[in-house]
Amino acid sequence: MKPVIFGLSGETLTTEERAFFAQARPAGYILFRRNIADRAQLRALTDELRALHGRDDLLIMIDQEGGRVARMQPPVWPNFPPGAVFDRLYEVAPSSAIAAARANARAIATTLAEVGISVDALPLLDVRQEGASDIMGDRTLGAEPMRVAALGRAVIEGLADGGVVGIVKHMPGHGRAMVDSHHELPIVTADEDALAVDLAPFQALKDAPMGMTAHVVYTAWDPDLPASLSPSVIETIIRGRIGFDGLLMSDDLDMKALKGSIPELAAATVAAGCDLALNCWGRMDDMVGIAELLPEMTPKARERLDRAMGPAHLLADGPPLEELLATRDALLAPVMA
Repeated sequence: MKPVIFGLSGETLTTEERAFFAQARPAGYILFRRNIADRAQLRALTDELRALHGRDDLLIMIDQEGGRVARMQPPVWPNFPPGAVFDRLYEVAPSSAIAAARANARAIATTLAEVGISVDALPLLDVRQEGASDIMGDRTLGAEPMRVAALGRAVIEGLADGGVVGIVKHMPGHGRAMVDSHHELPIVTADEDALAVDLAPFQALKDAPMGMTAHVVYTAWDPDLPASLSPSVIETIIRGRIGFDGLLMSDDLDMKALKGSIPELAAATVAAGCDLALNCWGRMDDMVGIAELLPEMTPKARERLDRAMGPAHLLADGPPLEELLATRDALLAPVMA
């Protein structure tokens, strides 16, 4: 198995993709709007991916945060609110905010599991900082670390209740970035004491099944390399100070924060200590190059993958979607007027 997550080009597998994926044996796949039409099409696509690999527990992930980051859209699927809504409710009713975040995540999981998606790139544990880039903005769960952690745990648990694995992101914290890492490389010059704030939510959720790195340079830890490419940040900060021993993937290698060829970046992230490289855009030349450069997944990375995905394909019985949404909306009512 190759330590990589690949994207797909469209709503069905091409003949070329089918043959390549069967040979390359990636650890999993990520879906975007270009891959999604309706429930029947999406379920058929995920069923085909599982059949291709003969694995019910195949990692098939999506970014379905709510707010401005949602790949599954109305009118087929409901709107989900951004993380900041739950932060606002926490200000006046902490227990209600936690219950609302959990119900919302369970509702998201219900929509994902129905179409065969097993992993969601949620929750963000980035601590929002005043004056930082709006790329995080209302996607975050707030500016107070323990509040972010409490709401983040509710999200992880809500997803798991619905049979979906959550990913804590963006380790070790994207909240101080002054520029959007989709377009350029953020450089954070905060000192160790300040960065302790960013680490706190990740430390509180160090037992999360999966994590995603940030394409951000932290000069206090490594002045030359972004976290996704830094053996020092991954080993000393993410695995060491945070204590995270779950499956660690890079953020998308196609983001302009990183420079170099996509295959070389994939190899560099894995060499730095990421269990998986994330390559989103489904370009065949990039994927072939990645498969050629990457080694086989290490036994430790495979153990982390299997541990994370163990219960993910088992859809738990629970309340119907409409009931979950109604519960969430009733709890959120004080801050939605």
